[in-house]
Parts: sequence; C-alpha cells; structure tokens
Amino acid sequence: MTALSVRNLTKSFGGRPVVRDVSFDLNAGEVLGLVGESGSGKSTIARCVARLTKPDSGQIRLGDADLLGASRRGLRTLRRDVQMVFQDPYSSLNPRMTAGALIEEGLLVHGIERDRRARRERAVALLETVGLSAPDAVRHPRSFSGGQRQRIAIARALAVEPKVLICDEVVSSLDVSVQAQVLDLFLDLRERLDLSILFIAHDLAVVHYLCDRVAVLDQGRLVEIGARKQIYGDPVHPYTRSLLAAVPVPDPAAERARQAAS
Repeated sequence: MTALSVRNLTKSFGGRPVVRDVSFDLNAGEVLGLVGESGSGKSTIARCVARLTKPDSGQIRLGDADLLGASRRGLRTLRRDVQMVFQDPYSSLNPRMTAGALIEEGLLVHGIERDRRARRERAVALLETVGLSAPDAVRHPRSFSGGQRQRIAIARALAVEPKVLICDEVVSSLDVSVQAQVLDLFLDLRERLDLSILFIAHDLAVVHYLCDRVAVLDQGRLVEIGARKQIYGDPVHPYTRSLLAAVPVPDPAAERARQAAS
C-alpha cells in the first residue's frame, strides 16, 4: 500500500531548477531515505510534500487524496496527515512556550481535543513516548539539551497522529551518541505507530542504519532508488557510487584495500 506518491515534481527558484521531474513512492510503514549532496533538492522536496513550498508542477498524493489540488479546507485536514520535523531543534521550538504547550498546540489547532485536561494528559503521554517525563511538560525549550529538544519536536509532530512523518536532517546537528538515541526512537515509533517516514539526510551511515529503501538525488534529479541492500551493496548509477566512495571508513586497512580496488 502506498502512503505517499510523488510524480514529476518540479520546482525552480529565480529561474534556477532545484527539483527536476522527481517521482517516487513511500510505502505504508516504510522508512524511505532521500540522500544527496547539499543543494541537491532534498529539503525543497520535503517542503513541497509538506505544502510549505508550492511546486511549479507535478502531483503529490497522500493515499487517494490530491495534496496539490486540495481546497483550503481540504488542505487543512491533509496537513494534519503530513507532519514535518526540522533540522534545528533550537529554532523550530517557540522559546516562550513550555514543552507541554508546544505539543498541545496541534491538538487545539486541528480541533482534535478541546478539553484542556485531556490535552495535557495527551501531551504528557507523548513526552513519555519519546523518552521524556511528565515533569518535563512545564519546562521551556532552553532548559533541554539538543537531543531532548528534538524529541519534543518529534512528540509535537506525532500529536496529531500523522500518516506520514517528514524528517529533514533531524540528527545532523546532534552529537553522535545522541544521534543513535534519536534513530532508535524512530525505529521504535515506526513499529509501534505504523508510521511512514520520509527521512532526508546527507549522512549515508545514518540512512543505512534507519531506512528500508534509499532514493539518491543529484542536482535535483532522482538518479537511483532501491532497497538499502542494493543501493549500498551494488549501486548502479556512477553518482551513487561516488557518494558511497566518499564515506569514511574507520579501519585504515579496509580503507587502503578499498582505494586499491577502486
């Protein structure tokens, strides 16, 4: 079953093509990695899918619903089903709001829960889901670490029970040890909530750990897409091979062997 379908997506800025005729599917319950160098169009695709940026042309469907052709009222409903977690947990959270209020906001905006006490209980439950605790609900973002702030951002996105979660470089600003904790959280949430996740990253090691399939972008074009094992073990496109060749190998002997074989 397809959770998200993107067809012939195109977007330019100032006459410069950024996304060029991109098509892919995100299956239900799948984590699809979108990789490429900086400027390859990854974040623009994410913003188009989340309807934060309007594409020049193409089609985006969420199940049977047309995201681009939806009315204003229809789009409000569909936006609940597609939520986004941004790269910087320091700027994506309103510093004046408590963690609990940040999570409750979506419930109120989308009319999911009008009862104040029920919203608070839901916020606490979500904080616990992402590895935080009930007392954290009354704390402000400044009192949390970067990894904890990203967990709050994830809880906020999950509050409205989306069908698709878009993660745009969500661990790139975190320490390696914290990265691992957040990635494990995504794996756990995918299993528990049956989430479909579009995971955007430039770190191929992170994508290999988390994603079921991988789509490779080069200068706005989708050059290769396939199962993780195929992309990492037997890439077809020269650009994919060059990306993988640039990944550091911690074992010097293995790195010398790889260079000798190339």
